Amino acid sequence: MLPFEHLYSTLPEPLWVATQATPVAQPELIAFNAPLAHELGAKEIPDSTTLADWFSGNQPMPDAKPGALGYAGHQFGNFVPQLGDGRALLLGEVIDQNGVRRDVQLKGSGRTPFSRGGDGRSPLGPVLREYLVSEFMAAMGIPTTRALAAVASGERVVRQMAEPGAVFTRVASSHIRVGTFQFAAAQRDEALLKALADHVIARHYPDAANAEDPYMALLEAVVARQAVLIARWISVGFIHGVMNTDNCSIAGETIDYGPCAFMEQFDPQKVYSSIDQGRRYAFANQPAIAQWNLARFAETLLPLMREEGDAVVEQATDAIRRFESLFNAEQVRLHADKLGLAAESPQAEALMEGLESQMHQGRMDMTATFDALTQYASSPSDEYRQALLALTTQPGELTAWLDTWQQAQIASQDSERFAAMRSANPVIIPRNHRVQEVIDAAYEGDFAPFHTLLAVVTKPFDESVEARRLAAPATENEQVLRTFCGT
Repeated sequence: MLPFEHLYSTLPEPLWVATQATPVAQPELIAFNAPLAHELGAKEIPDSTTLADWFSGNQPMPDAKPGALGYAGHQFGNFVPQLGDGRALLLGEVIDQNGVRRDVQLKGSGRTPFSRGGDGRSPLGPVLREYLVSEFMAAMGIPTTRALAAVASGERVVRQMAEPGAVFTRVASSHIRVGTFQFAAAQRDEALLKALADHVIARHYPDAANAEDPYMALLEAVVARQAVLIARWISVGFIHGVMNTDNCSIAGETIDYGPCAFMEQFDPQKVYSSIDQGRRYAFANQPAIAQWNLARFAETLLPLMREEGDAVVEQATDAIRRFESLFNAEQVRLHADKLGLAAESPQAEALMEGLESQMHQGRMDMTATFDALTQYASSPSDEYRQALLALTTQPGELTAWLDTWQQAQIASQDSERFAAMRSANPVIIPRNHRVQEVIDAAYEGDFAPFHTLLAVVTKPFDESVEARRLAAPATENEQVLRTFCGT
């Protein structure tokens, strides 16, 4: 079905180890992303039974060459020299319709040489969560891995309790991480490290090959992509949950949706992950953590760079420091869009700081606030103004902010600004309680709620009655305050 190639498997074996999937008991197709499959070059889509067999790992897909990828990582700040794909297999790469090489990977397909005693499986819940969230992010234009298929395994997976199992198929520009470079560096084999870096340059950053120092240019390019990515996360309230270096993509995509969530009631220190007891990866910490991860990436590249000694360390440090200015520039642009202001508006930053303060103090839902503000900007009626004020516990303070914002917006009121404002402010996000409802229903064998929510979150600006119903913030009894990885 997919015209696989296998460029990554030509790298030395510590980076890729041939491994076969472990068959599951009774594969059943839950979802298949046919438009994405066609984008990847699929000419014909087989029947659901064949898809279930292929995307569970029960039957080898034609031309696939499955293998597990080796990588290391700093996990919550502690370095582990060997992690790797303990439950995932790269099937191969395809050249999509835009000429871009992309990986296709099974996740939850059984034990690998990197499983470290694990069962190599995935519970159904995390598979459905990743499918929903990654496809929402793609619909928002935020760089991300994509969901190609989800298959129920017909087996139970034991985590906190016995749960239904599933296998997820995801697509990425690549699955190369900061942790991949840390793994190569830990082998103390400069030829291996250079082979990996040259592969990444050729695949993701070909312009760097022509630079005076290709490996410094590689570092600078990765820093730039990560800066933009994190700014876009922040703009929609996304909290990754586990920003370890092994979850930091060299291609600049969101990868490894484990205990992730979208912030609802605004709080810069919000954490949803059940394993982040120290709030290392809290919402507002994400830019600094990304910069820290990139510093670890820079350390691995130092032996390859043209300069030596203090000079190369200083150059690499300067490249890492530029993350902040690149992040800020993207955030300023996004702030202007979210507020419906001209890109060059000098008031955008102060107004955003003021609104974030209002959201925090007034216990306001982030997505609902920007959605209501967008509605009010497009139709400044008393009805929409009151709907916005109803979201806060401090309507007097928000009224004063609104008056200042409206004065700033007068110069920006044109159709292009309204379009930019709506495209920056979704009506709906995959809210934690809605995702949990989907998972609970699926555990009872009912996948209809999953398909309903998927259809809505992949059209995040839809204002239909169904979209508005599913977009509503959780009541106090519906709130989900912790999410789990499922590893």
